[in-house]
Formats: sequence, C-alpha cells, structure tokens
Amino acid sequence: MATIVQERSRITAKGQTTVPKAVRQALGVSYGGEIAFVVDKHGVSVRRVETEEADPVIGAFLGFLEQDMLRNPQNVVAFPSSLADRMTTLAEHVRVGPDEEVDGPVAL
Repeated sequence: MATIVQERSRITAKGQTTVPKAVRQALGVSYGGEIAFVVDKHGVSVRRVETEEADPVIGAFLGFLEQDMLRNPQNVVAFPSSLADRMTTLAEHVRVGPDEEVDGPVAL
C-alpha cells in the first residue's frame, strides 16, 4: 500500500504522545474520541474505537432491562394508542436523520 501521509510524534517520559492532526482526521476522531493500537504479525496499526464498543454501561443496562422483563412479564405492556398518537402528532414536522449529529444542548 502506498503511503499517503507520514507524520511523526515524540513519546514523552510518561509514555504519552500527541496524535497528529492529519492522523486524527484520517481516523475520524477528535477530542474525547478513543483509538486502539492493534499489534499483530504485520506490525502495529491504529483504528478508531466505535462508540458502542467504548461504553460497556449501555450493554449492562440493556441486560438489566432484559432480565427485569423476563422476571416481571406482567409489567411489559403496549403503549396506549392515545400516547402513540400524541407522540406522532408532536413529531410529525420534525425531520431528523439517524446519522446526523445533534447540535447544541439536549434536554430530555
């Protein structure tokens, strides 16, 4: 594979380094993002850690919900149709792409 970009970065006494901007852009990560270093028989590579991979709390929470529903099936009920109708009415003019980033604060 031909080299497109080559960047250098110095390692500090604490084993830290700065990931050069061109590399961050190529990985699609920014402040707070996570990267993984993969060592295999071909050498070392770097990849972006996907959000789902990085948050074990969500998996634990979904597991908790699953177990609760299995233990208490009487609590699993359908939305009342009036609530579903109200939700549809409130959201009918709201257009959101599932892959779009949310801009600004979010209040739930």
